[in-house]
Amino acid sequence: MSGRDSVIEVFPLGFPWRTFDPFLFCVHHDDAYPAGTPEMGVPPELRRGRRLGMDFETRDGFRMYHGESVPGFPTHPHRGFETVTLVRHGYIDHSDSLGAAARFGHGDVQWITAGAGIVHSEMFPLVNASSSNRTELFQIWLNLPRADKMAPAHFQMHWAEQVPRTVLEDAEGRKVELTVVAGRHGALQPQAPPPHSWAHREENDVAIWTLKMQAGSTFEVPAARPGTNRALYLFVGSKVSVGGREIQPGQGARVRVDEALTVANTGVDAELLMLQGRPIGEPVVQHGPFVMTTEGDIRQAMIDYQETRFGGWPWADAAPVHPRERGRFAVYPDGREEEPG
Repeated sequence: MSGRDSVIEVFPLGFPWRTFDPFLFCVHHDDAYPAGTPEMGVPPELRRGRRLGMDFETRDGFRMYHGESVPGFPTHPHRGFETVTLVRHGYIDHSDSLGAAARFGHGDVQWITAGAGIVHSEMFPLVNASSSNRTELFQIWLNLPRADKMAPAHFQMHWAEQVPRTVLEDAEGRKVELTVVAGRHGALQPQAPPPHSWAHREENDVAIWTLKMQAGSTFEVPAARPGTNRALYLFVGSKVSVGGREIQPGQGARVRVDEALTVANTGVDAELLMLQGRPIGEPVVQHGPFVMTTEGDIRQAMIDYQETRFGGWPWADAAPVHPRERGRFAVYPDGREEEPG
């Protein structure tokens, strides 16, 4: 950008990653799970000595999270925001209080508006019984404005076959693969977000993109509306130049949006995540899985969950997994079944 630094700040990623309004949270899970047991879990000998139920320490290349046998996140509630889950490798088995269920992965995106409340389970089934089960995903929390925090919960799948991807070439013929989960880029128009999402309205400039950049390649991020927040996160590679400022692995950059921004890969092949959106600009009061705008609303969320369980739990256990032989699928709250392709 001319006349001033296009980078507002550079920051360490940490766990979870730092985000900016309208985003609340972003975590990058990348676990090298072993071959699965008949129950699609981690072999008992590799579970010994772990703090099962609260295992966030990487040992033997993976974490169990809140899982006891199958890794993942058994039943837990949400209210007042959305989860966008992009799975790059492996699978997630989803079940929720709406009666929806899914197995998704390998480029699929799940988008849930928690709104007034939902309970769901996200387990990582180790479907390969004789080979490793790498599981890599982003989970992104996108806030809802106060007017939509009590909207009806909504479950939606964006299958990999529906997520726009393209390979671009820069002036030197070097390639950049762009994946657009939210926010238009040229002719790339992703599936519409849920109806109450902050991302549903084009004027909010919400974009969730990934960039896979060949060594030496460049990519121009177009300008956005003034006041929009934009951050880039380098999660694979050695170094990139963002608006002329070097970013190294394990770093993110918050950048200006009023002019186009050049990203140049000055190291080995690299990958970045971009999160962008117009700020909601309302107070954020968070208590664990509840995100509201006042302390009173948080207290009410806790009362409502204790009294209603946000509709109850229609599944036989707290951490359901689907049959090993089942492929990618979704069952919606109205009973409609869907498979990609």
